[in-house]
Amino acid sequence: MAAQKGKDLLLKVDSNGEGSFTTVAGLRARAIAFNAETVDVTHQESAGQWRELLAGAGVKSARLSGSGIFKDAASDELIRSYVFAGTIRDWQVMVPDFGTVEGPFQITSFELTGRHDGEVAFELALDSAGELTFTAA
Repeated sequence: MAAQKGKDLLLKVDSNGEGSFTTVAGLRARAIAFNAETVDVTHQESAGQWRELLAGAGVKSARLSGSGIFKDAASDELIRSYVFAGTIRDWQVMVPDFGTVEGPFQITSFELTGRHDGEVAFELALDSAGELTFTAA
C-alpha cells in the first residue's frame, strides 16, 4: 500500500440499522486498533521453558477512536443519541487502497472539550461488539 492522505480514512456509522452508512463529519483524526488476547499453555516440559501460546484461542477485539469538531447536524445528532442510549450499530472504517473493516461497535467514551479562545471539540472511542469483516479494496 502506497502512502495515503489521513483525511481519506473514513469512519461511517449505520444511521438507521438497515445498512445506510453516514460519514461521521468533522473528524480531524481517526484510528483503528486490533487486539488478540493470548492463551498461555506453557507447562514444565515446554522446550527450553519458553512460553507456548495456543493458536487462535484468544478473544479478538477492535477499538475505533476519533477526534474532531462538530460540523454536520445529522451525524452530530446520531452520535449524541448513540452515546446516551448505549446503542450498538454497525460501523465502517474505510482505508483507501487497503479495504473496509465493518461490524458492530458501541461508543464507550465520548468527551467534549473547549477553550475560551477556540472551538468545541470532541473525542470518541468505540469498542467492537461482535464479529468484524474485512473487504479488500
